[in-house]
Amino acid sequence: MTDSKDKASNAMWGGRFAAGPDAIMEAINASIGFDKRLYAQDIRGSRAHAAMLAATGILTSSDAEAIREGLLTVLSEIEAGDFPFSTALEDIHMNVESRLKALIGEPAGRLHTARSRNDQVATDFRLWVRDQADAAIAAFDGLIRALLAQAEAGADWVMPGFTHLQTAQPVTWGHHMMAYVEMFARDQNRFADARKRMNESPLGAAALAGTGFAIDRHMTAEALGFDRPMANSLDAVSDRDFALEFLSAATIASVHLSRLAEELVIWSSAQFRFVAMSDKWSTGSSIMPQKRNPDAAELIRAKIGRIMGATVALFTVMKGLPLAYSKDMQEDKEQVFDAADNLMLALAAMTGMISDLTVNRAKLEAAASSGFSTATDLADWLVREAGLPFRDAHHVTGTLVAMAEAKGCDLPDLSLEEMRSVNPAIDERIFGVLGVHNSVASRQSYGGTAPDQVRAQIARWKERLA
Repeated sequence: MTDSKDKASNAMWGGRFAAGPDAIMEAINASIGFDKRLYAQDIRGSRAHAAMLAATGILTSSDAEAIREGLLTVLSEIEAGDFPFSTALEDIHMNVESRLKALIGEPAGRLHTARSRNDQVATDFRLWVRDQADAAIAAFDGLIRALLAQAEAGADWVMPGFTHLQTAQPVTWGHHMMAYVEMFARDQNRFADARKRMNESPLGAAALAGTGFAIDRHMTAEALGFDRPMANSLDAVSDRDFALEFLSAATIASVHLSRLAEELVIWSSAQFRFVAMSDKWSTGSSIMPQKRNPDAAELIRAKIGRIMGATVALFTVMKGLPLAYSKDMQEDKEQVFDAADNLMLALAAMTGMISDLTVNRAKLEAAASSGFSTATDLADWLVREAGLPFRDAHHVTGTLVAMAEAKGCDLPDLSLEEMRSVNPAIDERIFGVLGVHNSVASRQSYGGTAPDQVRAQIARWKERLA
């Protein structure tokens, strides 16, 4: 004789099993601890399915109405926090159906006609991931707008551009901010592109082979906002490439977030002082009163580990599975939930930090003017005005850098006579290109750092966002 818990379990499996699972099997088999997050999508899918069953004559209109009202009651109970989730009922689908039966009786048992938990969970999960893609797309809009505001404010503020974290050439603050606008826009596009591919409905694929009932899959697809039903029932229940693509896009985006976070950590340090974080995004030290720690940026920098780990985990789950459904695929959700949560948190925090960031223009300019940052301008001038081959101009410039370094000064501080001692073709016009403002102003090629080029890119983006 089985106890009440066994009876609840047997009810969902039917008459095939004489005894229920023991506690360990129940623990490893149950997913309600995490898949209850799919409740809204599950109820939405069930409502669409019931409406379709009624429209095709498979379900009576009275049963369909009872199911519709019952599902709305279940939804309100869950949203109010009054729903008793049960591990014995395994997952969100059976928890909802069990409660529906308690509310409306026999009609609840007809809801599952012409579907399986296989296509049901594939539909719920696809709807949830689609919702997260929409949320990410909207969040990137906010971050891009914050970066545009910073870029517009500092379109002509000079700062050092780095390679190998060594001073390379002067750029503008606006140009640097716009680099991240372009990166995050590509991230946004990746989510939008992935959304297009995932926007097909698995509902009606049933367990794996479709169903013998005369259902209308196009009707349920349209009701759920999908472009079309998935064309192959095996594929519909077997693959999670939509989740893998979401995770892949999230991983690339988190790399970009991590790189910007790293720069904020560096720039806010006492050695740089390029920027200051607001109090909202900084913490202090328990022992060192002078400390102002960029903890929010550091935590964003760490999120890549969790998001990339989730991506690897799901690829590992899926890599060896034969068609169609295997229980391994129950392990497809927790890592996606975690990655989506952390991506959205990182996007919100980065948007806040960029919006509140105070930039030290004087420090930027002082740093831009040091480290022989206009050496390339000197070499270009020798090519353009003195007619030297670039390799010869490079050698001359290197000699002048060494001379300035020995004297403890920068290139503009060398006298004309000193420069002419290295190459007599140099004349007083050279000083017109050695200043950092002259340097950035000369970078007029499309996508360059010249302030008018930066402002043109800002205007293009404003128009696009509008």
